[in-house]
Amino acid sequence: MTNIQEKKDLIVLVADQDMYSTVDELLQRTKSFGIKEIKYDIYVHPERDPGCLLRGYVFLRQYVKQYVHGLIMLDLEGCGKEEKKSREKIEKEIEKNLSRSGWAERAAAVVIDPELEIWVWSDSPHVETILGWKDRQPELKNWLIEKGLLIDGEAKPLKPREAVEKALSVAKIPRSSSLYLQLAQKVSFKNCMDEAFLKLKTKLQEWFPAA
Repeated sequence: MTNIQEKKDLIVLVADQDMYSTVDELLQRTKSFGIKEIKYDIYVHPERDPGCLLRGYVFLRQYVKQYVHGLIMLDLEGCGKEEKKSREKIEKEIEKNLSRSGWAERAAAVVIDPELEIWVWSDSPHVETILGWKDRQPELKNWLIEKGLLIDGEAKPLKPREAVEKALSVAKIPRSSSLYLQLAQKVSFKNCMDEAFLKLKTKLQEWFPAA
């Protein structure tokens, strides 16, 4: 009898360990996404964002027959083309390469503008707690405004990673991937309107609809 290996649902290639922790936790929140439970694997590209952009399709080409769908995720900031192209154009470029490498229409790219930390900044109280700002004065949002990291009236900092790092530094909390895992576990994304996040959500619902 021939042993035919069953395909897993999804393979994801990400740019760094923080994104790995975030995506790994998000994919387990199937009810929040409105999708079925899936079997997946996540890999980190050793060349980070530029590697995902330029050679991600080469990495995933070897897995075309082992997974039903493929996904490449990276930050716009630091990918090497952020000054020349929009996130949408970069996504299309990656998806064209994926299609030509054997995935056809079964794979997609999600480019986060400007970077993963934009997903951190929501109005959830869990953000202050995880970043070490619970019961601190001034409140985190006011502190960000005072330090010029957030424009009053805006929802998110212009440089989200810098804002995360400085907030953690003041709270004397070391930056680690576990923080991203906690945020992905606890923060509600029901009202998240970030375009990259919405694309991720839409693709997952298209590929893995709930029964």
